[in-house]
Amino acid sequence: MVTDFVYEDEIVIAFMDMDPINPEHVLLIPKEHYLDVDEIPDEVLSHLTIVSKKIVTALKEIFLLDGYSIMQNGGEFNDVGHYHLHIFPRYKGDGFSWIYGSEKKKDAVDIVVEIRKRLETAIYTLEYKYRNENPSG
Repeated sequence: MVTDFVYEDEIVIAFMDMDPINPEHVLLIPKEHYLDVDEIPDEVLSHLTIVSKKIVTALKEIFLLDGYSIMQNGGEFNDVGHYHLHIFPRYKGDGFSWIYGSEKKKDAVDIVVEIRKRLETAIYTLEYKYRNENPSG
């Protein structure tokens, strides 16, 4: 049973992480069930961002942070079966780092150009589809 709530309203709830990266590690979740970010209505997603800003502001007020991270894992990497944001303070020497895959990498510039083109096309297509499905908005 989660009892370490730090924030709650009609749309979201935030509580302390049970397996924290740092002691002040907070999880922020929508009350309604969504698995991945692409399932979340824009209004709820915007609200999650606004509340994450409030949490970061409070963490900065209370603790002497060197920085902070906001992280979300989707698909197979969502280990709890419900969309959630990790919000946690960062401190120099805290031991948290990104773990990168294989050392064998293509030229980074080529990768960025290829991905940018594909994302640009996909986002444009999704926006076009959204506008046609929602002509008023």
